[in-house]
Amino acid sequence: MTRTPTALIADDEPLLRETLARQLADAWPELDVVAYAPNGREAVRLFEQHRPDICFLDVHMPGLSGVDAAHQIGRAAHLVFVTAYDQYAVQAFAEGALDYLVKPVDPLRLADTVGRLKERLRLAAPALNTEDLLRQLAERLQQPAPAAGRLRWLRANIGQAVHLIPVEDIAFLRSEDKYTMVAWRDDKGRPAEALVRTALRELLDQLDPDQFVQVHRSVVVNLHAVSHVRRGPNETADIHLRERDEVLKVSRPYLHLFRQM
Repeated sequence: MTRTPTALIADDEPLLRETLARQLADAWPELDVVAYAPNGREAVRLFEQHRPDICFLDVHMPGLSGVDAAHQIGRAAHLVFVTAYDQYAVQAFAEGALDYLVKPVDPLRLADTVGRLKERLRLAAPALNTEDLLRQLAERLQQPAPAAGRLRWLRANIGQAVHLIPVEDIAFLRSEDKYTMVAWRDDKGRPAEALVRTALRELLDQLDPDQFVQVHRSVVVNLHAVSHVRRGPNETADIHLRERDEVLKVSRPYLHLFRQM
């Protein structure tokens, strides 16, 4: 009788843990997720308790990172790293031929990973010896970490679905009474909009000030989404965005942000 394959999922975002579990249930119904961990330290403890075949480890977690946890787990399990658009991690994973998933996880990419894992388990292949690569990866990841409390995702309800919007995909945010309208690119790169139940001021306090700036009392823009700024008469300016038709007005108190553009 074939033994049921088992897995552990470690991510500090509960909703992301649940989302990956649902995707795995669709892509690999036979897989039994035996443990969920909110950080690397718990991942190691739960791994020792359950000894799963596979560990899905978020790269950035508080306390003990996914990379640090992988060091302690070693070759005792097949490792799959999960990362939120981290260019250093993705480059290192690709060079080392490690399994990795980029959030939000693409179903086709997940299917490829599941296929490789099934084959390794079928052949009873040992887990990859990753010690050298993990050391290199840890060195690459010695980049400034996001400040404590800094937003990485926004949750938006659209119909009956909850969408996870990566902050870097947001073009701008606009205050709508007690809500905030978020304009971003969806997973197909198309312009999308949704309302979130958080005031703009509260969101602004959690965003990277080097990337997101207020340009009007009701508008915050992602500088990475700006194509160009056209200055007008009487101390006015218009912000033109990449891949969107909207033109955002810059009010006078914020015009100084664009004087060098």
